[in-house]
This record gives sequence, structure tokens and C-alpha cells, in this order.
Amino acid sequence: MQSEQIQAHSQKKILNCKDIIVKFGEFTALNKFSFHIDRKEIHFLIGPNGAGKTTFLDVLCGLTKITKGKAVFDNDYDLNGKPEFEIARMGIGRKFQAPTIFPYLTVQENLEIAMKQNKKVFSILKAKMTKKEKEKLDKQMETIGLTKQKTLIAGNLSHGQKQWLEIGMVMMQEPELLLLDEPIAGMTEEEEEKTGKLLQELKKQCTIIVVEHDMDFVSKYAERVTVMHEGALLSEGSMEEVQNNDKVKEVYLGSKGAV
Repeated sequence: MQSEQIQAHSQKKILNCKDIIVKFGEFTALNKFSFHIDRKEIHFLIGPNGAGKTTFLDVLCGLTKITKGKAVFDNDYDLNGKPEFEIARMGIGRKFQAPTIFPYLTVQENLEIAMKQNKKVFSILKAKMTKKEKEKLDKQMETIGLTKQKTLIAGNLSHGQKQWLEIGMVMMQEPELLLLDEPIAGMTEEEEEKTGKLLQELKKQCTIIVVEHDMDFVSKYAERVTVMHEGALLSEGSMEEVQNNDKVKEVYLGSKGAV
């Protein structure tokens, strides 16, 4: 009975990282950092600049190799040493801080390319979509709130809309784990609120890890929060638990809007 409970608990986790060390020469970017996340959870990573947050996302998507330690995805897939394309196929999607869309194509064409990214651009745009593909595309445009803009050239979108479009492009690949690096940077308050609601909607489809500096946003939408400092785990728990942690207060003393 106990072994069955342990197995069920393990299966609930989509990512399990243990004592990860990442070194760049003499510099240690991640220092025995451990992390885990359950399925269908929104988990925020916070910490001062240089804490290792983006490096950790780079590890998860294959951009950075682990020096020592282990990162296991979906119970048995060891991420270390795997190429980026293979990790993406396994179900980890990454959206970087700056939007990387096709600015001269329409919103719909951007999403269509993302859905069929293993083909050449021109063959994609000439190919006729199946009914199932069209339904998938229409549903994604509705989710990211860009249905009315589907024929608009993507370069003409607002900053927030470009961010949503790229999130939609990543979601067209149906990831099990979505990585977002400062998704509300540069957004208006209205766009921030729409982004928070979008994350809650996407949570129904996948697990989400968000790197963010805006503590009001984190407080409003986080289920769990991990605080990083100098490449290591400083604190983890609910936002309230993190805010009341003495170590966190000490590290962030004098940091504007940190906790």
C-alpha cells in the first residue's frame, strides 16, 4: 500500500530536479538546486537578477547542459544532454522574454506555421488545413483572445498581443510543460490582467513555470512560489509563506517591490 502511494505521488509530478549544478568556467550559475512541480500547476520562480532563474529554464529546454545533478521529465525522461528539438517533442515548450513571431505574416499564419513547424513556410501556407486543424487553430485564437485579429499582420499587434500570439504558437505544439520568462514585461495593467487569466486557462491543458519580477502579479496568480538566490533554493511555498520567511526578507531587504 505504501509503495503504491509513493508511486502515485511520483506520477503526479511532471518534473523532478535534484541537486543541479551548472558551471560556466569558474562561475556557478546553479548550485545544488532542487525543484519539482506537479501536473497542471502554475509555479512561479522569483529572485534577484543573477539568481539563476533563466539558467534553470535554459536547462529544462536543452539550451544549457547540467554539470552535475539530474532533471527528469514525465517520470523517466532524463533531460541532461538531450538536444532542444527532442525535448520540445517530448512536451516542453518555451517562450522567451522577447516575442519571436513572424512579423510580416498574419496572426492565423503564425499559428498555422507553429502547428506544422516541421515543414517549409511556403508549403505550409499553400497547404489546405484539415477540419480538425482548423478547429484547433480557431480554438487557440479564441484562447489567446486574437480571433478578431486573425487576418492582421502580426507586426502591427500591440506588445501584449504579440506576447499572447507567441504563447499561442508554443501551445499549438501541445506541450505538457510550458516555460514562460517574464511574460508581462512591458505590458499595460489591462494586458497584465488578461495574461493572468490566460495562464489560468492554459493551466487546464498543461503545467506552467513562470519567471517573474512583478510581485503583485505573482501574488495574484501563483499556486506555489520558489525563491532563488545565488543559484540555490532559498525558499518555497505559497506566496504568503515566502513573504513571511526570514531568509527571504533578509535577501530582499531594500529590494524594491520584491516581497
